[in-house]
Amino acid sequence: YHVATGGRRAGIESLSIYPSSIGNRVSLNSEHKRRHKLKFLGRKMDRLGMLARHIKDPVRTGSRLRSTNAGADLPLKGKTMFITGASRGIGLAIALRAARDGANVAIAAKTVQEHPKLPGTIYSAAKEVEEAGGKSLALHCDVRFEDVVAECVEKTVERFGGIDILINNASAINLSSTERLDMKRYDLMHSINTRGTFLCSKLCAPYLRKSANPHILNLSPPLNMEEKWFSPHVGYTMAKYGMSMCVLGMAGEFKDEGIAVNALWPRTTIATAAVQNLLGGDSMVRMSRTPEIVADAAYAILNRSSRSCTGNFFIDEEVLREEGVTDFSQYKVDPECKDEDLYPDFFV
Repeated sequence: YHVATGGRRAGIESLSIYPSSIGNRVSLNSEHKRRHKLKFLGRKMDRLGMLARHIKDPVRTGSRLRSTNAGADLPLKGKTMFITGASRGIGLAIALRAARDGANVAIAAKTVQEHPKLPGTIYSAAKEVEEAGGKSLALHCDVRFEDVVAECVEKTVERFGGIDILINNASAINLSSTERLDMKRYDLMHSINTRGTFLCSKLCAPYLRKSANPHILNLSPPLNMEEKWFSPHVGYTMAKYGMSMCVLGMAGEFKDEGIAVNALWPRTTIATAAVQNLLGGDSMVRMSRTPEIVADAAYAILNRSSRSCTGNFFIDEEVLREEGVTDFSQYKVDPECKDEDLYPDFFV
């Protein structure tokens, strides 16, 4: 990841985040502060058993998800998921949740060497998928390049025989204002967020068409067209909403073929390494939920009928309420944090 000076939100500046292969450096206040924050997150997550990289049972007592496939204990068993940006964080949590059913998971991401400040590579993620009960394929993939994505899709089909699910998770963020956002970083966001989502969907569609219950799920927000979501960071909002516009258009385009296209977005900030190290530090992590809540919501969506569940802009908490979940305290990083103090995510 790369951090550069950017716009303002909640009193925070320097909020430009890019995948590690674009720039393997993170500008923090000091090495001492970075180490302190990493130690805090490690202790907090280890104590609660909630860190996405060590998921053992995301659905805890009082929040067991219903399977919409009657009689199927492992509805994703044998299904193939192609997921971008899954070497860590939310993407990895979704991959592991599917792996617990025995799914095949293609980890399409850019990190091939361990980053000194951010854990996880495509190979470590693939290993965790195998340990969780799934089959894995580590793919070095930069979604900006058509030939690279095409090759990764073909390798997935060659290895697993097809593709049933596409998760468009890869994303870049830069919260700079219009005048401060240079066009190189503007282009980077749009190349990864909007163009990457469109490209992966385009290339996976021929194989999804052959699946019994095909799903495309974009990690993108509802199309909330209020000025407050645009004016602080027009470039980022345009890039992120581009992913959501793919949902709106492709849901209609592929509806008759039974390919579901939906969006999923968290109600609160999610405790990832990026949030801990780059966005809000200890205080924001304490006011966040773990990646497991997004993974559980994604799992519920992917087990719904693709012919009836399409064109939706889902919020993680609302999905899980529909599935009968009533206890959301299990997803808090800090169990002492009051619900009203949880930090809301962008666009909600």
